[in-house]
Amino acid sequence: MKSITRALALVGAGALTLAACGTAPEETAGSNGGSDAGGASSDYKACMVSDAGGWDDKSFNESSFKGLENAKADLGVETQTAESTTVSDFAPNINNMVTQGCDLIITVGFLLAPATGAAAQENPDTDFAIVDSTAQDADGAPLELENVKPLEFNTAEAAFLAGYLAAGMTETGKVATYGGVDIPTVTIFMDGYVDGVAHYNETHGEDVEVLGWNKETQSGSIVGTFEDQSKGKAVSDEFYNAGADIVMPVAGPVGAGTLASAKEGENRKVIWVDADGYETNSADPEAQSVILTSVMKEMTVGVEDVIAGAAGGEFDATPYVGTLENGGVGLAPFHDFEEDVPAELTEELDALEQEIIDGTVKVESEAAPAGV
Repeated sequence: MKSITRALALVGAGALTLAACGTAPEETAGSNGGSDAGGASSDYKACMVSDAGGWDDKSFNESSFKGLENAKADLGVETQTAESTTVSDFAPNINNMVTQGCDLIITVGFLLAPATGAAAQENPDTDFAIVDSTAQDADGAPLELENVKPLEFNTAEAAFLAGYLAAGMTETGKVATYGGVDIPTVTIFMDGYVDGVAHYNETHGEDVEVLGWNKETQSGSIVGTFEDQSKGKAVSDEFYNAGADIVMPVAGPVGAGTLASAKEGENRKVIWVDADGYETNSADPEAQSVILTSVMKEMTVGVEDVIAGAAGGEFDATPYVGTLENGGVGLAPFHDFEEDVPAELTEELDALEQEIIDGTVKVESEAAPAGV
């Protein structure tokens, strides 16, 4: 399968061509939890501010940070970071990056959208990019700003495949999902997952049940945090005890609680999101052994391409949207479950992926990026 049997194809630099107009800063020491490149050969400075989950969240912060590190190594740009621990850190961290002379400031996550919008409006000569959102005003309304590049991902498409896979692999007839915070970049995964299960049921005449999310009412299991792993453990215990045998957490580091719950029982599986959870949990073979696949967003490639374009003088604010078609989203390999997934199911997923790309199968979510 195109997006399962291999890692996702790189999103070409041409698809994310960007540039920056900011003046080159003097070299600065890292501050506010950040670190600089220390001797980078370029006078271009790319900076990044994390969501509250931090750089080692094994999810979207970590994947985005890897893109910054790749740009530092491959392009020789200077870098600086600011790691947020609470929502109240967002605006000060972004403003600190501005004062440090950053040419490009990349903010990671939907929750940083209002702070990004405010900083971009106040600093029109600094370029910004935001992962998983557009800039927003203080009331949460989208802003179209010439100095902000949104990096968004139609993860409903890949989550649709994950739901279809889960329905085809469940032994109990029940699967589940839950979210960390009730925001569009979380619920889009859950919408796609639910619809993927429904598509499997329609195709095969089955009645696999999804616990944790009702797409029609946009309600379900939202634990209210991206940090408290005990809440992920508690809700996952409930799902597994209720008969679900595959759970997809859409909750950043909170998903570690699902891995802990899965490791405590027999025949429990997890579908990770954002990054390839099998790879990010390489230090925990027991956790790897329960990860069926992951719904991936190629944030690493997207971030590096943003920086490459901006450092090359070609910035534009046209939103980038990752899809199955351009390789911006997809499923990770099955890893330890490669021999357990029936060949027939893999073939169906191959065909389904192409049908989504062709538009034969429509994947819809009210949380999808604008214009999808």
